[in-house]
Amino acid sequence: MTESTVPINVGTWLLAISVIVLLVVLLAVLHWKAPQAGPVGMFLAVVVAVVFFQAPWETIAVATGKGIWDAVFILLVIWPSLLLYQVGVASGAFEGLRQGLSRYSRNHVFLVLAFGWVFASFMQGIAGFGAPIAIVAPLLLAIGVRPVYAVAIPLIGHAWASMYGTLGVGWIALLQVVDIDDELGTALATAALLAPVTLVSGVTIAWMAGKGPALRLAWPLILIVAALHGGIQFVVMYWEPLLSNFLGGAAALAALYPLSRWSRFSRAADDITDRPAMRDDGESDAEEAEEPAVMSLPWALLPYALLTAVSVLTLTIPPVEDLLGRFELGFPFPEVTTGYDVTTEGESTYDPIAPLTHPGFALIVSVVVTWLAFRAQGFFTAQRRKEGEQPIFSGLVTNAAPASLAILSFLVLASVMEHSGQIEVLAEGIDAVLPPWLSAFSAAFIGILGAFITSSSTSANVLFGQLQQNIATGAGLNPTGFLAAQGAGGSVGNTFAPANIVLGTSTAGIVGQEGRVLRMTLPWTLAVGVLLGLLTLFFV
Repeated sequence: MTESTVPINVGTWLLAISVIVLLVVLLAVLHWKAPQAGPVGMFLAVVVAVVFFQAPWETIAVATGKGIWDAVFILLVIWPSLLLYQVGVASGAFEGLRQGLSRYSRNHVFLVLAFGWVFASFMQGIAGFGAPIAIVAPLLLAIGVRPVYAVAIPLIGHAWASMYGTLGVGWIALLQVVDIDDELGTALATAALLAPVTLVSGVTIAWMAGKGPALRLAWPLILIVAALHGGIQFVVMYWEPLLSNFLGGAAALAALYPLSRWSRFSRAADDITDRPAMRDDGESDAEEAEEPAVMSLPWALLPYALLTAVSVLTLTIPPVEDLLGRFELGFPFPEVTTGYDVTTEGESTYDPIAPLTHPGFALIVSVVVTWLAFRAQGFFTAQRRKEGEQPIFSGLVTNAAPASLAILSFLVLASVMEHSGQIEVLAEGIDAVLPPWLSAFSAAFIGILGAFITSSSTSANVLFGQLQQNIATGAGLNPTGFLAAQGAGGSVGNTFAPANIVLGTSTAGIVGQEGRVLRMTLPWTLAVGVLLGLLTLFFV
C-alpha cells in the first residue's frame, strides 16, 4: 500500500475493532456457528469500509474477488481432505486403525497417549478441520476414557499440529494474506515455537491418564514422540513446509509399533490406581468381545501411504515439480484506492494456483486410488452390512459446505478490512498504546483469540495475519516473531474454540457438557499462551 491519510484515532480504531468484537459476541456469547457469524461479520466489514473508511464499491469488489480466490486455494485442500475422511468412515478404515493399534498394548497410559496425542496429531496432519476430534473422541471412549476427558484429550493433543496440519493449510492461508519477506525464517520460527507445545501436550495427557506414576512410566515415549513431532517438522521446513507436520506425525505414528513391543508399555499398568481420565468400571469397552474390523491395519494405512508417496513425488523432486508447476491459473486485478488514499496496487496475475503441485492434488489422487482399492476388496459392502449405510458424498457436503462458507466469509472479511485500511488502523492503534515488548508478548494471544473467534487456526491467520505484520512494522520489530506467534497461537487456540468443543461433545455423546470441557482446556491454553509469549521475545 502507498502512504495513506486515514485518520488514526479512538473513533476509527473502535470502528475497525467492531468487526472483531461482533464476531466474539456472536461466537462466544450467543454461541453462533462460524458459518453463521462469518457472513454477518463480512457484512459489517463492508459497511464500515464504505461508510466510514471511504472505500468505493470498486475497491470492495476487488477485495471480495481476491478473498474468493484466496478461498479457492484453501478449499482445494478442505474438500479432498474431508472426502478422504468420509471414505475412511464408509470403508471401516478408522475401526481398522483403532483395533490394529489397540492389539499391540494393554497399557492404558500408552493407549491414551497413542490415540489422544499421536493419532490425533497424525489425523490433524491429514484431515484437520475437526476430524481429529470427531475421530479420536469415540476411540478414547472405546478404551475406557471418561467422556469429558475423551473430548479434552484430543483437543490438547492435536493443538500443536494445527498450523502445518492438513498439508500446511494454515501456512498456505498466511501466505495468501501476508507478503512475507523471510518465508523460511518465519516457518522455522513457527516450528520452534510449536516444538515445546507438543511436549507439553504429551506431559499433560500422561498426567490425565495417571498423574505422577503415569509420567514416570511414559517419559521415554513422551520424549521420543515430542522429538519426532517437533524435530522432523523443524528440519523438513528447509525442504517443504507443506509436508513438515505430516511427516513428523507419520514418523511418530510409526514409532508406536516398536514402542508397543517394549515390555514397559505392552503390559497393563495395574499399579497406577489414580486415573483421572479413566472410568472406574474396571473394564474398558476395548477389552470386551467385539466384531473384528472389516480391514487390517496395513489396508487402513493405505491412503496415508499413498498421500505420502504422491506428495513427495510432486512437491519435493525439482524436475517433477517444475514440470507440473508450469500450468497455472490466476486472474488480474486492477489498482484500487479509497477516499483516504489507501491504495492497493494492481496485479496482472493475482496469486496464481498451480493445480498439479497444489496439496489438494495429492489428496485427490490418494482418495481416488483408495476408493478403487477399497471397493475392489469389498470393504464398503462389508462395512455397510456391519454398520449400515454410510453415504460418502452427502456426508462430504454436510461437513464441507459449512466449513467452506466460514472460510469464504473470513477471507473476504479480511481482504475488505485490508483494502479499506481497517487493518492499518488496528495495527497503528495497538502500536501507539503498547510498548514494543508487550506487543510481541501479546502476539500469541492475538492468534489464540483468532482461533477462538473462528474455531480455526487457518481462519485466525487470515483474520489477523496482516494485523500482526503491521503491528511489528509499526513497533520497529522483526515481523518474523509476530507471524510465528500468530501461527503458534492460532494452533493452541483450537483447544478451547467453541465449534471444536461442540464437535467433540457431539461425537462423545455428552452434548450440553461443553462448559466442563472448556474448564479443562482453558487453563492449559492460557498457560501455553504465556509460554509462547515469552518465547516470542527471542524472535523479535
